[in-house]
Amino acid sequence: MDQVSYKDRSTGQMITEPLLHDASQRWILGSTIGRFLFDGILNNHLFCRLYGKMQDTRGSQKKILEFVDKYEIDALEAELVLDQYESFNAFFTRKLVAGSRPFDSNPDTFCCPADGKVLVYPKLTDGTRLPVKGRSISISSLLASEDQAGRYDEGSALVVRLAPYDYHRFHFPDSGTVRPTRDIKGRYHIVNPLGLDTVPDAFIRNKRSVTVFDSEHFGQVSYVEVGGFVVGTILQTYTPGAVERGQEKGYFKFGGSTLVLIFEPGRIVFDDDLVGDSKGGTEVQVKTGRRIGRRP
Repeated sequence: MDQVSYKDRSTGQMITEPLLHDASQRWILGSTIGRFLFDGILNNHLFCRLYGKMQDTRGSQKKILEFVDKYEIDALEAELVLDQYESFNAFFTRKLVAGSRPFDSNPDTFCCPADGKVLVYPKLTDGTRLPVKGRSISISSLLASEDQAGRYDEGSALVVRLAPYDYHRFHFPDSGTVRPTRDIKGRYHIVNPLGLDTVPDAFIRNKRSVTVFDSEHFGQVSYVEVGGFVVGTILQTYTPGAVERGQEKGYFKFGGSTLVLIFEPGRIVFDDDLVGDSKGGTEVQVKTGRRIGRRP
């Protein structure tokens, strides 16, 4: 793959995605030596934890302005002015100014849980398997539970990929009741399209967290956070029990990451434009709180 492109839903334009450490990623993914070094040295908890700790230091603060300029991030949306963030990770995990990501209050509307590149799968077929980049991964493998997966036979799925420059907090798309999160150990493969071309089943190899969310209007949803390269930390900020639409669920520390939401059959109808684009393999940039589907 020469480049990563996505559609901006608000304008309809196709955009070439600026990749973090582009040349390094292509060398790692495209060469035998690069893959050897990645698998032997970089793709492990210790390296990702150490790299993440570097982003927590005061010295990392100097990277913030360059990052904002390079990726054209709207700094006015951030809760604090840039020089108030004491580390790069503090900015990376930033909260936004109140009202920046309003959620549609219509109970029949399903809202996007995070900023990111969206793919939708209206009906999971072939024994409830989720297709990712030409390969299929089983829902039971993703959830690490045969019993839990059975509930989603012929259900639906939503994938939201967060690029490093996206807002990295994720939210509940509906009101309801949520259970404690279950963490699944794994590795730290790159989860952007370049990485998935090389390791198509990265979603079931990587570290991830699974939360059962009994939503008020869309049935039971399995809400999965998939870690990516140098994403050593997935933090949950919610308290199990009742939650409200738009409430923060948690956030990823440094690195691009992915959400996968799995729905029971007959619980959601995704918007036609997203269905059409997803059939063609086109990711669509959508912001948190925007409508991406509805109740049947």
